[in-house]
Amino acid sequence: KQRTIRINMQLQQHIRDCYEHINPVGINAPVLISQKGTVYTVQRINVMLKEIKKKYRLQIGNFSCHSLRKTFGRQVYNMNNDNSELALVKLMELFNHSSVSITKRYLGLRQEELLNTYDCLSF
Repeated sequence: KQRTIRINMQLQQHIRDCYEHINPVGINAPVLISQKGTVYTVQRINVMLKEIKKKYRLQIGNFSCHSLRKTFGRQVYNMNNDNSELALVKLMELFNHSSVSITKRYLGLRQEELLNTYDCLSF
């Protein structure tokens, strides 16, 4: 699948800096290529993330492309507390979910809401 995304100014500058450091063959050449000269697959990136997790002893449960996608969603949601419902609608579309309730479940928000119910109890 292909998706059009917007890259903010801070990320654009970071990409420029990396681009100069990597010095790719041409403007249309892939930037991240394997030693064999092929583009990395999602599966290979997941293996590399697991190696990084092990090497640096990162205390992260699941460290994968999928967990990075989920983390992105949580960050967007948390940064938009004032407009959390609008953020959920946008995330639903970005994630290609069929409903906001699926997005809430995906981000773990529904479980959080249910657990917060117990905080209302007093004895």
